[in-house]
Amino acid sequence: MTSTPTVALQKPKDISLDEIESELRNIWRQQDSGAAAPVAARASTFTMVIYEPEEVQQVLAALGFYDGPIDSNHGPLTREGIRQAQVAYGLRVTGRIDPPTLARVRQEYAQLSAAQKAFRNPDLRGFGLSESISAHNPCRVISLCPTFGEDTGVTAQVSAYCPVQKKSSGNLICCEYITLRGTKPALERGSDLVASLILPELPKFVWWKATPSPEQLIFQNLAKSSNCIIVDSSYFSDAEAELHKMQELIESGTYIADLNWHRLAPWQELTAAAFDPPERREALQEVDRISIDYEQGNAAQALMYLGWFASRLQWEPVGYVEEGGIYNIKKVHFKGDNGLPIEAELAGIPVADSGEVIGDLTGLRLMSTNLQANCCTILCSETTGCMRMEAGGGAQSCQVEQVTALSDQKADFMLGQQLQRWGEDMLYEESLAMVARIMALL
Repeated sequence: MTSTPTVALQKPKDISLDEIESELRNIWRQQDSGAAAPVAARASTFTMVIYEPEEVQQVLAALGFYDGPIDSNHGPLTREGIRQAQVAYGLRVTGRIDPPTLARVRQEYAQLSAAQKAFRNPDLRGFGLSESISAHNPCRVISLCPTFGEDTGVTAQVSAYCPVQKKSSGNLICCEYITLRGTKPALERGSDLVASLILPELPKFVWWKATPSPEQLIFQNLAKSSNCIIVDSSYFSDAEAELHKMQELIESGTYIADLNWHRLAPWQELTAAAFDPPERREALQEVDRISIDYEQGNAAQALMYLGWFASRLQWEPVGYVEEGGIYNIKKVHFKGDNGLPIEAELAGIPVADSGEVIGDLTGLRLMSTNLQANCCTILCSETTGCMRMEAGGGAQSCQVEQVTALSDQKADFMLGQQLQRWGEDMLYEESLAMVARIMALL
């Protein structure tokens, strides 16, 4: 994070479009009138709105498990707070906010009195720019920070940040930073005003750091006024339902980009490479068994990979069965374009050492019931090995490859990558459409 203000942050004030724009004009007027070098110039690349609810830290703070700042950084303090809550409530101790943990802490929070819900942890959301955003010279960043407690309206803080210095001239490149705080109902009331702060002449992005909420007025208004809504499906508490919801948004004309989709790139590339040799290319049509393992807690990556693979081979989904068990087994049945019956298995694997991202793929196996087919392929992550996949290979000889994950899978880094390649991703949309067809079988 970087925080290089040209002026001090203003004290919170009741939100008003005129007041916000007036404060911004004052900031630049003061900067232009000063003799100090280097000269600050306004950036002009894009506008970014960041919806940053950070429910977990606020709930943990109210429950007494977290005494750090509300900053959306799930570092050691947050993970320790989650572990304490999991121990206190008899949950599986992972240090990550998996669906059972989230449901339980929400339940416990709802039972607190108004006085008990109050907490004094400093709210640091909106006090700095992620390097992944600032490196692209945004013109305006608007952070929406929902707060807990009594609805006292919306407050605004306005500043200018200059994280980039041009080497040729030495001038600073600055962006305007507006942080709005208030309860969800308060921010809902101000949703039209938020949309009016988005500069119309530049590309407009919304980074929605939560599950998509088409029913919320603020989401609806931001979707109308932006070129792209960026989400991260690793945040989703119910991947199946939320992915289906995103497909509906795409069908309604909303452009969605999922950071979690890009984490699948190494798996997709190795899969394609495995069937690139001529002697294996034809055998791809013989694949009728696919097993996908993922870290338990979020099936989004597994479903999107399956959607990608099935859409490429034009499989027709015909059945969906949830078997459950320790691996929470899900089986999807397809019909190939040659009439071949196909079975896909998704398994959530409990892992002792969880990574940064909930639901990362850990292994997959592609094979055929035709023992003469040269198509058996096993891909495994560096951290888990291939024991489970190799044990199920049967009599076929399998090509085994190890998948090297992207160097940095954090959402901030992935966002920076997304900002470089924004535009409609037909491959993602076709894959998500296949996932929606699978979910419709439930």
